[in-house]
Amino acid sequence: MSKPRILVARALFPETVALLEQHFDVEHNQADEPWDAAGFIARLQGKQGVLTTGSECVDAAVLAACPELRICANMAVGYNNFDVEAMSAAGVQGTNAPDVLTETTADFGFALLMATARRITESEHFLRSGQWKRWRYDMFAGAEVHGSTLGILGMGRIGQGVARRGAYGFGMNVLYHNRSRLDPALESECRARYVGKEELLKTADHLVLVLPYSASSHHAIGAAELALMKPTATLVNIARGGIVDDAALAAALREGRIAAAGLDVFEGEPRVHPDLLALSNVVLTPHIASATMPTRRAMARLAADNLIAFFHGDGPLTPVNSVMGSKV
Repeated sequence: MSKPRILVARALFPETVALLEQHFDVEHNQADEPWDAAGFIARLQGKQGVLTTGSECVDAAVLAACPELRICANMAVGYNNFDVEAMSAAGVQGTNAPDVLTETTADFGFALLMATARRITESEHFLRSGQWKRWRYDMFAGAEVHGSTLGILGMGRIGQGVARRGAYGFGMNVLYHNRSRLDPALESECRARYVGKEELLKTADHLVLVLPYSASSHHAIGAAELALMKPTATLVNIARGGIVDDAALAAALREGRIAAAGLDVFEGEPRVHPDLLALSNVVLTPHIASATMPTRRAMARLAADNLIAFFHGDGPLTPVNSVMGSKV
């Protein structure tokens, strides 16, 4: 019996490709060639599965052009590159890679918070450009982190990890807002207190965004929300681009209405709003919050395991949709 045919859309760890080749007829992209939508569709022809990395859009047009497709396994916890409703209607399973990146992403979120609050990028550029001639009492004086108020918007596993780092490591007063309140025992474990969104924005010294992207969270932080924040506050986004109105954020930073921002994700990435690039009081990183080798290997392995379990086991390990009545 022939093996199912799958596409690996981006370069991947060789050991993960080798594992997939034990179970599937694999077309890979180890050269990491960029494909436009037409190129992606062309390579999906005749494939029953695909391993994506979050860069490849699976929408109604892709599904209509690829009738044999049965599963899309995302090597990411987010899956806003999937049109989940269209996939479910077409009987195509979607999966993601949660949990394995929780602690690593929380680490990075806190690192970005620290770099933003303490003006690390700005001061490094100052030093490298040869401007450091002598010390001054207020030179790159930033915001306190220890003992300050940490606000978290979105309190899933990563948000909880950020909360624990702030509360236990830095003695921060932790506030959070979420669609639903945590169980009291979990709140106690995180040393976090639930507040309304407006109170969170007004009170936080450091606001960290960790909510999933959806139509309802698009521009959850825009001009009106930024206007509620303290002029001394910082904002960190390790969630998804589109949650923040980048143009409104750039204006607030430029005009000193908030102190600084740390951004790992951007609306329309890999493009970055040019106004953000022109500012010194923003730390910019290229969507690398999960970027440690052990974590990235675990993400790749989970995506591969989802494909293997779908075709050869009891079903995917981490599904993001229901495919009842599908062509599986």
